[in-house]
Order: sequence, then structure tokens, then C-alpha cells
Amino acid sequence: MDQIYCQLMNKSQKDPIEENKQQLTGSKADGVEIVYYTDPLCCWSWAFEPQWRKLQYHFSDYLRWRYCMGGLLPSWKNFNDSMNIVNRPAQMGPIWMEASHISGMPIHNRIWIDNPPASSYLSCIAVKCAQLQSASAGEQYLRLLREAIMLHGQNISLLSVLTKIAETLAIRSPQQFNIELFNTDMQNDRGLEAFRKDIQEVKQNGINRFPTLLFRRLHFPSILITGYRPYVVILDALKQIAPDLFEVHKKMNIEAYKNHFPDSTDRELEEVLKNTN
Repeated sequence: MDQIYCQLMNKSQKDPIEENKQQLTGSKADGVEIVYYTDPLCCWSWAFEPQWRKLQYHFSDYLRWRYCMGGLLPSWKNFNDSMNIVNRPAQMGPIWMEASHISGMPIHNRIWIDNPPASSYLSCIAVKCAQLQSASAGEQYLRLLREAIMLHGQNISLLSVLTKIAETLAIRSPQQFNIELFNTDMQNDRGLEAFRKDIQEVKQNGINRFPTLLFRRLHFPSILITGYRPYVVILDALKQIAPDLFEVHKKMNIEAYKNHFPDSTDRELEEVLKNTN
């Protein structure tokens, strides 16, 4: 993992934002573009899934989005969270407990005692390898990674675990995801190069906390929302750059939502039922 860290740091600089624009998921080109800065190991990003999925469903016809991997944990040799006083695995568990308590999302915090991940870099690269096939495949794979560690306590810093999750996605979405191509890209430099561009974009935009959402729309100033936030805060940000969308957005329907996100947790379904406009 230290070798991957060195490879990322030693690459020449390019402008990553324009190159990453091809990863957008969603429909209308004249709607709102969202860049979601995150990491598979980020407990607050998992905690934010109810709000994020509600936003996706609520305004699905007028949003485009892409995921930028932040590289939260290079390795424990290269990690020190002075704000939360975390510099070794066991200290991460209480942070995950807090995220679960505040958000209501189930989180398997014992992994930081029983089988702590050594890094998030390889899982970030795996997400980029899935994204190379399609934005939808990347999004599905990222969700499966989150479920694997947050719900089931699987160590997603291990290649064997990442491959197993990819096999699951290949069975679920054979038209969108090819396991052989994924395995090839995990071994060559394509996934690593895509992750390097994400790391550059994170640094270029001064992102130092996950989740972070960057809202963009033509002729409007961009809006940055950082950290775990309730749904009303996200709506307020959207209203600032797209007030017209609140006349045409999709009405919330719990059964339709379940069909769209059949793997929803109880907390995610609870968020859908909240009365927000």
C-alpha cells in the first residue's frame, strides 16, 4: 500500500476536473451537477446515504452526479486525524459509533478491533476500475463496498474481498459490469491513474472532509456542502441554484423508492417518510 501511495504522489500534475466529467450519472444536461467527494471507508458518508439517496430519487430527472474518491486512509503510517485524535485503528471505532448514533444507520464498528483495514486506497482504486466500465457500475460497486464493511464487517482493504464484491456485482448487473475487465484494470495502471486524478481534484478544490457535495449549475455560483448534514440543508443548497426544480420534482412514494433502491436500510426508508418539500 505504501508503494501505491508513492506512485500517486510521484505522478505529474494534470487538470483532473475536466477529465473526470465523463463519469456523470443522471439525465438532464441543463440541470444541476453534483460532485460527491467521498471514500469507501468514510463512516459519515455511509451515515449520509439516507439523505443522498432521497435527493437522488427526489430530483432524479434534473440531477447529474459523479463520485470522486478522496483517499481517506493512505496507510496508518501516513494517517493522523488531529481533530478527532485518531492515529491508530482502535481509535477509529468510537468515531464510527458516533456516526451510527447520530445518523441511525447501522455500522459495524468492531472491525477496528477485530480486523482493521490497513488503507482505503485499494478500495478507492477498485471503485475507479468499476467506474471505467460505467458510472452506474461504479455507483453500484461503491454501495456494495459500503454495505460490506459497514453492515457485515468485511475488510475492504483486502484484494480478495474487493474481488468477491466485484463478482457479486457481475452477477447482479452482467450487462453493465465485466469481472474479467475489472480484474485486469486492478492489475494494470488504469484504475490507479483514475484514482490519481481524483486525488488531484480533491487537493485542487481543498477538500479535507467527507462527505462533501459540490453543487454546480450554469450561470449560478457553485455551492459546497461539507460533512454530514440533514436533508433540509441539502434542499436549501439546491434551492439556491435551482429554485425552479421545486415546481417539477418527483413526489416521494415509499413503494416506488423501495423498487428503485431494493437494498435500503430501515433508516433510509425512514428518511423517505419524513415530510420535506
